[in-house]
Amino acid sequence: MQQDRQEASPADQVDPFGARVSPPDGWGDAFDPEPGHHRPDPASGIPAQRRRTAAPGPADGAAPAPEAAPGSGRPGGRAAHRRAAAKRNRRRRVLKWTAGAGALVLMAGCGGAYYAYQHFNSNITAVKVQLGSEAERPKPAGDALNILVIGTDSREGLGRQYGDEGSTGHADTTLLFHVAKDRSNATVVSIPRDLMVPIPDCETTAGKKIPGSARAMFNESLGQEGRDPGCTWKTVEKMTGIRVDHFVMVNFEAVKTLSAAVGGVEVCAAKDINDPDSHLKMTKGRHVVQGDEALAFVRTRHAVGLGGDLTRIPLQQQFISSMIRSIKSSDTLTNPAKLWKLADAATKALTVDDGIGSVDKLKDLALDVSKVDTRNITFTTAPVLDDPKDENRLVLKQPEAGQVFSLVANDRSLTETAAPAAPAAPGSPAASAPAATTPPPAAPAVDAKDVRVTVRNGSGTPGQAQQAVDKLQAKGFARAATAPNAPATPTTSVSYPAGKAAEAAALAAALGLPADAAKEDPKAGARDGLVLVLGKDVLAAPATPAAAPTEAPKDLQRVQADDTDVCAK
Repeated sequence: MQQDRQEASPADQVDPFGARVSPPDGWGDAFDPEPGHHRPDPASGIPAQRRRTAAPGPADGAAPAPEAAPGSGRPGGRAAHRRAAAKRNRRRRVLKWTAGAGALVLMAGCGGAYYAYQHFNSNITAVKVQLGSEAERPKPAGDALNILVIGTDSREGLGRQYGDEGSTGHADTTLLFHVAKDRSNATVVSIPRDLMVPIPDCETTAGKKIPGSARAMFNESLGQEGRDPGCTWKTVEKMTGIRVDHFVMVNFEAVKTLSAAVGGVEVCAAKDINDPDSHLKMTKGRHVVQGDEALAFVRTRHAVGLGGDLTRIPLQQQFISSMIRSIKSSDTLTNPAKLWKLADAATKALTVDDGIGSVDKLKDLALDVSKVDTRNITFTTAPVLDDPKDENRLVLKQPEAGQVFSLVANDRSLTETAAPAAPAAPGSPAASAPAATTPPPAAPAVDAKDVRVTVRNGSGTPGQAQQAVDKLQAKGFARAATAPNAPATPTTSVSYPAGKAAEAAALAAALGLPADAAKEDPKAGARDGLVLVLGKDVLAAPATPAAAPTEAPKDLQRVQADDTDVCAK
């Protein structure tokens, strides 16, 4: 028996995974199917399970018990003991395998989760943007969420197939993604790359200070002169009066990898498309695109519509809507391999601000956005007109553009999500309450290019009048012009002659002025134009949206994210 005890010492007891039977700490109890069965006996050195399966040994000084005669069927015979012991040992081996496998899965799960966390974290590129003082920015959006999505046309690291080889890239595709504070709806506003806007002074992450421009293409807010995403962020806030919370920037590779990660994105062409510039060849009908074909689809513009940026934007909105549907589909959400590919592709493809620069924060943001039902996500484009100075460029169309920006800033949905209220029972408090006041009719549309505006500087700082004129002309007020300075005044105001209240309201909305900033001037004649007097508040104040409109502009371009019938024309 001494030899048996040496062979059965605790140091040699291992399970099928090569681990000792009795762990040195409390983890052993968690994995023992029957506590105590795998534990060695400290006194005897024999594992409890071996003692329980061994035949009873002789007492000290006693003769061994005689063996049962073969075939006697005597209970407790050696053969019966061997069969019972073998059965118990098989059961315990199964239990040990089960426990070992459970431990292995648990450790692999924990290790895998840690690996995944570190892997995805290391994928993310985060930058700290410089946005200036708080006083220069629009008011916070509260519980609503505004995310600036920037698609850069950078060709860095890509071959000649995409043209402009090695270009650092500009803001080629930009969307302002607004999520309502109650997460019931979302509005996505596309900002055309060819839009002429003022670009403010900005400071890059590296500390480089870049002077602004009174009139430039919107896409130059990124890349030009070294401008980074923070410059685009500031440009959007100044232009719209909407506070941006975060930015997400993607490049060509992101479109390719994300579309492949979800197994392709369904798109539709209303006609055959052959665009040698984007390399898209597509027959009429529905197609599932990914990789290079997906990138070609979102870049196509010369072979669809009027061949410009405004006809490419609906294609991109169609593509993004379809990708949202693919991501939120059960086929993706219940497929671990797809989810891994999607998370890996997304974290590699994105550049974000440091406020969402970790897996945890990106996950929380994604969960927040995913609460919105796809049918309540509306895409639109900022209303624009051809630039009177350059037919290949665009300017904001007022007051429609200001109206859209004000809707977003005031968390007003472009999607009707509220259910109609049930009629109140007769005699109830609701039935006896006074009827809701009917909102006033919307102001008649005003064509900004026909509005004559004289700008006088009362801020006390030279040069403000010309800057204001440049800004107004970029917004479509082609007839804006400077005039001699006005006496110093603390606040900016608009005066107008009788009959031109709508024009004054459009001007105030374009500048983000409150409605009461426009006052009728009884001394002005019918042929006089509007007079804009700049006060000291113009120096630091960002654009602030006008009072929330009650409805969106008529004929506003829209794409619903759940609409599967949208086709490239």
